[in-house]
Amino acid sequence: MTKPTRAQVHADGALTNLSVAYVQSQESFVADKVFPIVPVAHRSDEFFIFNMGDFNRDEAALRGPGTESAGGGFALSTGSYACTIKAFHKDLPWQTLANADQAVPLERAAVEFVTNKMLIAKEKQFVTSFFAGGIWGTDWDGVSISENGTTTFRQWSDYSNSNPLQDVELASLTVKQKTGYRPNKLVLGAQVYSKLKNHPDLIERISGGATTAQPAKVTKQLMAMAFEVDEVLVMDSIENTAKEGQTASHSFIGGKKALLCYAAPAPGLMAPSAGYTFSWSSYIGGSPMGIGMDRFEMRHLKADRVEGEIGFDQKVVAADLGAFFDSIVA
Repeated sequence: MTKPTRAQVHADGALTNLSVAYVQSQESFVADKVFPIVPVAHRSDEFFIFNMGDFNRDEAALRGPGTESAGGGFALSTGSYACTIKAFHKDLPWQTLANADQAVPLERAAVEFVTNKMLIAKEKQFVTSFFAGGIWGTDWDGVSISENGTTTFRQWSDYSNSNPLQDVELASLTVKQKTGYRPNKLVLGAQVYSKLKNHPDLIERISGGATTAQPAKVTKQLMAMAFEVDEVLVMDSIENTAKEGQTASHSFIGGKKALLCYAAPAPGLMAPSAGYTFSWSSYIGGSPMGIGMDRFEMRHLKADRVEGEIGFDQKVVAADLGAFFDSIVA
């Protein structure tokens, strides 16, 4: 045996410049990117809704000399929001902090850990509030369904028989006819985006039909141009549905679905939007993600607590401004 041995010249210890943690990128979450965020001072309140039909009716009439002009009015109703509060914490015992190696940045890890929990909670609520069937004014699935008895959709993963460009255009036209607004955002589940960017029809549209040695690279920006929307958003976030201690079971939060909608560029008076996110900013604070983070002592535990809290309501305010595709890929 060669001496000295490897074990005699080096004792294994933790590296000080490397550790591994699966922290999801904030770019994978779309809950705060689809609809405008409305900062609110109170946990619940009301807002006014102008009647859409009253604004789009042709009521102007001929006017004779010395006569009254035609006139009319518009109805006004109210909607409401009610923010819910969700919170999560991670405790850092003082003994553990004092004994931790440099490669285990516990304070930073705790903040990332709690933030990730808050983002997952908000993303899952987005699916419940916006990303499901039975919510929007136009509701189609990808298997076999007719609109007005004429158009049949097929799943976009069926490259031979489906036409996603035509499907989205028809959905956009349907929303436009109902509301006067064309959708400006397309939200895709991760698997839907994966199938769409390889769809022959989309590649042909983006490449202009040209035959080249290099295949067309389909990006979200080019896809948005092809579908004639301002933005394509992809729900890339994942969730572990297994309980603690069980084998991890990860799945995409968004599922095999798509939402085409009109979202106002910013909240404002008389600004139509398919939905809004009401954020209780006077309580949570002004974080861009609407997450309040605190660190404080838990002296009875001899630990520091890192706590995250969110207070929000994701609200559909104009269902006719959205078109939803369920089970749109296999």
